[in-house]
Amino acid sequence: MAAAPVWSVDPRTGKQREQVAVEATAEEVDLTVRAARDAAPALADRAVRAAFLRTAAELLEEAKDHLVEAADAETALGPVRLTGELARTCYQLRSFAGIVDEGAFLGIVIDHPDASATPPVPDLRRYKIPLGVVAVYSASNFPFAFSVPGGDTASALAAGCPVVVKAHPDHPGTSELVASVLRRAAARHGIPEGVLGLVHGFEAGVELVKHPLVAGAGFTGSIRGGRALFDAAAARPVPIPFHGELGSLNPVVVTEAAAAERGEQIGAGLAGSMTLGVGQFCVKPGLVLAPEGGGGDQLVKSLTDAVSNTESGVLLDHRMRDNFVAGVRERAQLPDVDAPVTPGAGGEHTVSAGFLTVPAARLAQEGAHDLLLEECFGPVTVVARYADDAEITAVLSRLPGNLTATVQLSSDEAAGESGRGAELLAELTPLAGRVLVDGWPTGVAVAPAQHHGGPYPATTSTSTSVGGTAVERWLRPVAYQSTPEALLPPELRDDNPLGLARRVDGRLEH
Repeated sequence: MAAAPVWSVDPRTGKQREQVAVEATAEEVDLTVRAARDAAPALADRAVRAAFLRTAAELLEEAKDHLVEAADAETALGPVRLTGELARTCYQLRSFAGIVDEGAFLGIVIDHPDASATPPVPDLRRYKIPLGVVAVYSASNFPFAFSVPGGDTASALAAGCPVVVKAHPDHPGTSELVASVLRRAAARHGIPEGVLGLVHGFEAGVELVKHPLVAGAGFTGSIRGGRALFDAAAARPVPIPFHGELGSLNPVVVTEAAAAERGEQIGAGLAGSMTLGVGQFCVKPGLVLAPEGGGGDQLVKSLTDAVSNTESGVLLDHRMRDNFVAGVRERAQLPDVDAPVTPGAGGEHTVSAGFLTVPAARLAQEGAHDLLLEECFGPVTVVARYADDAEITAVLSRLPGNLTATVQLSSDEAAGESGRGAELLAELTPLAGRVLVDGWPTGVAVAPAQHHGGPYPATTSTSTSVGGTAVERWLRPVAYQSTPEALLPPELRDDNPLGLARRVDGRLEH
């Protein structure tokens, strides 16, 4: 049977643009993974892989106009958004290059023998080594930053792991172009092009996570798809770590004092955050707890005005559009749910932004309204109006894990002049990996202290996919005991020939 074609599709029209590839067979997946495995030794030299990452950033920047044009044709995300995303991606690659140069991620610890300890301590030397081939599953909504050249790929390469990417069907042409750029960057440093493999097709993705030479996987996508792959990774004869980002509601709590103080400003800020990128951000605020009364009314009016002035937009594909239209219709039909601005179909190929309101008491109890506690991908949010603090607590207690949780406080609450701010932070912290005060969650800075993850189903592990510590996902520690100096890796030798930061006999050395 002939291999199924992979088409690039214009989401603005739903029409096929061009065939860019064919879906990979099991045999082709096997060859791609083996080529990646064979390229691993070329990444052993940290200086080489740091240079590779920097060259990848340079070549992506050189190809910027072509890449942005291709990505816009497949995603309709727009040149401005995509240019910024590509810049973020290149910054991320360079950031990981700096981490590789520094070497602290190796976590070197040396304990010399101590016969006086109880029990006695032998000579022990510990550091971290690469897992092996990493499978990366691209995201639909970020054709650069969370796809072929994105954080999973960059962090895995930084760790010394070759990568095989399963391309997302919403941007296969862009994926092919970017993969070719990364392979050219690899070739400039004597690294085999197989260090970055690319496969297309649903079955190829399943074969990839099951391949015995794949040692770890990173995923960004839906709960359903991510959970299926997570279960497959765990069911292997040799299970592997699966770092999946699956779904998030990203709750926001607006205190009564904050709404009274700046309800109009909060409503406008919420509108900008929930409609950014046509609501296709994984950290879009999908549930907002706002007070009943005048302050909350002002917030809703401001939100109504701002969202009403938002133009219809194109989602990444027509399947997502259909799911959005059906999802908001089902939610809007629930008892006591109102739609001050009705979200739904904006046209044959577009959607219109909107939001729903509901009494918080409805969400505090199990029932049909549980649907409002599930993520709806697209430009919609739910504003739950609460009567008192007890209703806030009741609703928060029913939420699953999230990537983010946000609280909007009054100036007095933010200054700690009442205990309410601290109380809400304590309630929100168990729910999310990133907690924001007086801000909006859309936008994930690439920084050493960043954490992009959260309790399940936000992610399937406690790790982050953004920031310097993302590299730790693709490493495992190994300790050498009573090993002669001549046989030790250079990183663990007493003379520290590589000049790496490490902890020796309990003291941190630089």
